[in-house]
Order: sequence, then C-alpha cells, then structure tokens
Amino acid sequence: QHYFTVLFGHEGQKPLELRCEDELDGDEWVEAIHQASYSDILIEREVLMQKYIHLVQIVETEKIAANQLRHQLEDQDTEIERLKSEIIALNKTKEKMRPYQGNQEDEDPDIKKIKKVQSFMRGWLCRRKWKTIVQDYICSPHAESMRKRNQIVFNMVEAESEYVHQLYVLVNCFLRPLRMAASSKKPPISHDDVSSIFLNSETIMFLHEIFHQGLKARIANWPTLILADLFDILLPMLNIYQEFVRNHQYSLQVLANCKQNRDFDKLLKQYEANPACEGRMLETFLTYPMFQIPRYIITLHELLAHTPHEHVERKSLEFAKSKLEELSRVMHDEVSDTENIRKNLAIERTIVEGCDILLDTSQTFIRQGSLIQVPSVERGKLSKVRLGSLSLKKEGERQCFLFTKHFLICTRSSGGKLHLLKTGGVLSLIECTLIEETDAS
Repeated sequence: QHYFTVLFGHEGQKPLELRCEDELDGDEWVEAIHQASYSDILIEREVLMQKYIHLVQIVETEKIAANQLRHQLEDQDTEIERLKSEIIALNKTKEKMRPYQGNQEDEDPDIKKIKKVQSFMRGWLCRRKWKTIVQDYICSPHAESMRKRNQIVFNMVEAESEYVHQLYVLVNCFLRPLRMAASSKKPPISHDDVSSIFLNSETIMFLHEIFHQGLKARIANWPTLILADLFDILLPMLNIYQEFVRNHQYSLQVLANCKQNRDFDKLLKQYEANPACEGRMLETFLTYPMFQIPRYIITLHELLAHTPHEHVERKSLEFAKSKLEELSRVMHDEVSDTENIRKNLAIERTIVEGCDILLDTSQTFIRQGSLIQVPSVERGKLSKVRLGSLSLKKEGERQCFLFTKHFLICTRSSGGKLHLLKTGGVLSLIECTLIEETDAS
C-alpha cells in the first residue's frame, strides 16, 4: 500500500489521505505536488539557461572572428612594410637611371635590347608577385569566411524559393478550391471554417513572393550583395505571423472536425492526390509557416558569424536578428498561454458544477489521473469525517487534477460525468502542507 497525506493549515479540517496503486505513481504525485508551487521559477530558470548557452556560443564565435582578423592585420602590416622597402629600392634605381634618359636616341642597340629584356623581366616579376598575393588571399581565413558567407546566402535563396512554392501549393491546391466548394449548392465546408483553417496564409504567400523577388534581384548583382535593406522591408510585415501562429492549433482542430464529414474528407483526399503536393497532407502545409521565423534567425546567426565587424551590413543584420528573436519570443509566449487556457477550459467543461478557479489565466495545468481515497485513521479507529457523498469507512476512486495553485478532487458518476467533492474538492496548495512519513508501518 502506498499512501500520502495532505494536511491543512487551519483548524477544523481533517487530514486528507490518498493512496496509489503502486509506489511509482505515488512518488510521481508527491514529486509533482512538491514542484507545483515553484514550477514557474523552474521554467524561468530553463529560459535563462538557454539564453546563457546562446550568449556563450556567440562569444566563442566572436573570439574566433577576432583572432582571424588579428592574424590578417598582422599579415597585411608585414606585407605593407615589405612593399614599402621595394618601392624605396625601385625609386633609388630610377634616380640612378635618370641621367641616361636624355641620350636614349644615341644609345647603343645592344643597350636597348638589354633594357627591353629587363622590361620583360620586370613585367614577369610583377605578374608573379601579383599572382602570389592573390593566391595568399584565396587561402586566407578572411577569404574562407567570405566563401562560407556567400554559400549561406545562396542556401537562403534556395530555401526561400522552396518555401514560396510550399505556400503556393497551400493557397492554390487547397485554400482557393475549398473557397469555391464552400460556395457550391451543397457545400462540404462553410466559409467560416475555411477562414479558420487557413486564416491569413494567402497574405503570407504574397509577402514572401515579394521578398523572394528581392533576393533574386540581389543575387543577379553578385558579387555586390546587400541584403540588410530587404530585411528592413520584411520586418514590419512579419507581425502577420503572430496571428497565424496563435491560430495554428485551433485551425488543426477545426480541420479535424471537418474531416468527420465524409464529403469533405473525400474532397480533401482528391486535393492531396495532386502531384504538386508530392504525397503531403494539408496539415503538413499548414505547419510550414510555423518554422519560418526560427529559420530566419538561424540564417542570420550564421551570416553574422562570417560577417566582419567593419562590414557595411553588420549593424543592420544584428538589428534584424534581434527583432526576429523578440518576435519569436512573443509568439512562443502567446502560443503557450493560449494552449494552457484551452487545456484549463477543456477540464472546466468536463466538471458538471464548473470550477471558477480554472478561469484564472495564471493557473497552469501540471497533470491528472486517478487516485484511491482511503479512510482517515485516528488512534486506530476510523474517523467519522465525510468527504462528499462517500463515507470514509471504505476506499473510493477519485479523478484528480493538479495545477500550479490548486488541487482538484472529483468523483465520477455512473454516467461518466465528473463532480467536485462537496468538501475538500478544491484544495489551495498555498494552504497545504505535504508530509512524507518514512516509517513503512
């Protein structure tokens, strides 16, 4: 037998003893109750730890870039000093040759031939020197970094092209045909459901078509490649993603409900059989926009890792990255809050009497499950305390819900409906004390 007891902080309330079927389940409940009061702090700690790891990675990248630039500057200083010495030597040689320039017409033909050979040699030496300089730069860390940066840009253009194609399939193979079907004589789906499923996906497609055209125009002018102004145009319009991300779970739920209609399900399978879909379902296309903002953030991180500090685009790219990260955090928080509210409301609807404490938006669901309520024992005798309609002279199964602030205990009627216990059905965790008895007896 595996028990634990919930004691109340005020007088007149008898302890509540609960029993689990096995030790593992009991330990999980005790651990969950332990953590429920400060789960928000643990979540904040995890977020801060992720930020710390992210910042450490950025610092390491910046250190590597700084070392590369330092070595490059030292090599360039050495090259400059050597070139200065060569220029001085060449100037001295030129000064020595000046007195003979006035007598070029009277020079010996052999001297002219010697000078011509020397001119060819000087040209050959200059070309060899220039080739060495170019070859040294091609093998330098700076050139390698620039090659990686260009490859990142080319990959971004390819990814953007693929994303625009995915949005095009979503709009032209699903959204627009379903709009027409909703206007038919016997519509398999309503216009409201179409709007709920697709929301502003058509607007997102138009936005990225414009951005993709701008990227292709920039690539056409390569190696002159300026991308920051494109992100400056894109950033103010990315707020449309907030509405799409916030609605994503609801759209999938509406789609699942619509699939219960045989006519709609048959029509949707016809659309999904289109060769342009490549065997992918509608749910897959609705999920693609959810990952676009994180993909931009990763691309900008990689670009900045290979962008010198004196680069003309450095500050603009850093600004775009910070704005995208801020937008991503806002969307993540909104999605988490929305899902938590929907979960709480779903539980509240299953309780016949309702439960006002679940309407608190700061109340976070942790877990649920069945527990066995056992008789309270005092000095070897059964207590006469009654909880709900169940006399504590016998055990009874309870459906329990644990939240960050409260613990709900319900009974299930023969019809399967849940009812809160009339006494002790809603326990405030801040007023409870959890005691673990180490004595096995």
